[in-house]
Amino acid sequence: MDKSKRLFPKSKRSFRRRLPPIQSGDRIDYKNMSLISRFISEQGKILSRRVNRLTLKQQRLITIAIKQARILSSLPFRNNEKEFEKSESTTQATGLKTKKRVYSSIKFKFQSKLK
Repeated sequence: MDKSKRLFPKSKRSFRRRLPPIQSGDRIDYKNMSLISRFISEQGKILSRRVNRLTLKQQRLITIAIKQARILSSLPFRNNEKEFEKSESTTQATGLKTKKRVYSSIKFKFQSKLK
């Protein structure tokens, strides 16, 4: 098809290149927590290469650094603060309910023996 006969001409979009997430001077190391923390999700999972926009070599080095930091307890394996709060509140609530049930059953038995 001839370019002059096109019904809809191609629109020229201006696209902006994003800066690479890791600069040439950045060292990928387990001690560099500011760099490592950018590649971890809120749950503590390692983000994928597609999300990070890293090369394969950089992603491997980041993964190794994150795993080393976790082993040395610089990073948690999971970020389960929210899960801990939820489980704590549910156990407290269920614990109170079971205590009330037990107390009411003991109270009922005790009152029936008095009569």
